[in-house]
Amino acid sequence: MPAPVAVIAGVGVHLPERTVDVADAERELHRRSPDAAPRIPMVSRLTGVRRVHVLPDDWNASDLAAAAGAKLLAEHGLAPEDLDLLIFASASQDMVEPATSHIVAARLGVRAPVMDVKNACNSVLNGLEVAEALIATGRYATVLVVCGEAPSRAVRWEVPDRETYLLSAPGYTMSDAGAAVLVRAATETERATAEGTARRGILASAFGADSTHWDVGMLPGGGTAYPRDLDRTYFEIDGSRLREAFLALGPGVVLRALDEAGLGWDEVALVAVHQVAVPYLEDVRQALGLPAGRTLVTVADHGNVASASLPLQLAEALQHGTVGPGDVVVLVGLAGGISIGAMVVRL
Repeated sequence: MPAPVAVIAGVGVHLPERTVDVADAERELHRRSPDAAPRIPMVSRLTGVRRVHVLPDDWNASDLAAAAGAKLLAEHGLAPEDLDLLIFASASQDMVEPATSHIVAARLGVRAPVMDVKNACNSVLNGLEVAEALIATGRYATVLVVCGEAPSRAVRWEVPDRETYLLSAPGYTMSDAGAAVLVRAATETERATAEGTARRGILASAFGADSTHWDVGMLPGGGTAYPRDLDRTYFEIDGSRLREAFLALGPGVVLRALDEAGLGWDEVALVAVHQVAVPYLEDVRQALGLPAGRTLVTVADHGNVASASLPLQLAEALQHGTVGPGDVVVLVGLAGGISIGAMVVRL
């Protein structure tokens, strides 16, 4: 008997209502720290990011994830008891212990097993990888992958000198969001319908990493290395080194996933790429040999929402009719550490 096929059955996103204009925030930063921060709002100009979302003061990462999860369950008419597993996949977390998945499950009323999956901005993509693998074993049939990204809590807006500013500046595009992806085993009817036609579900995936670059983007505080150093509870990112490291990885992982799916770019309706800046999308397009018009820009108006980036792009594409049932989508994840991943999905 063939292994169960994992289908991405739905996606939901929650974006906080409060937004911050990045250029205005940079101007205010220069006013407070004229010797450290430039007068011209360089980050917004170089990245093309206009605004970011900020979660309410009394919310945590779990609240963002629960909001997205509740929305998705309601849209699909599912009750908490219909879930076999809940995975919290996010770079952010409420606290070191317990796993944030427990807090999300409690908010949603879910009593199924839970776990956290964490790999910076590839957390959701790795969460989908885990969900697919567990569904293939037959252990679970319905898995909810949720994330709550709250990077705004770790952005430093008080910069004493230019060196601190340069390490903090990439964080000014960071944005908060919640996302949820429903992954389930294909039904017998769907399997029968797919016989002799294009199969729905996760068709192929590939992952890679070059961990020698683990220190190019960090949030060091709170772990065993810096358990109580408040000065290390902010992002420290070397933007230039990070970009060079990703370019050095090359497109091999993405092209391998596409090849394993037996598809070419002409058969792909959307390539959702983790987005940190508008200009970087052109670098990705050229590296992949991707035809123009296959990506959807979300970073300009919503900022870098970390691992919620791929669900956000997929949700917007579905909402606007850019993609629909039967279309092929390629999810491309890039994350500090550094790692890369690609998943080919037929909706």
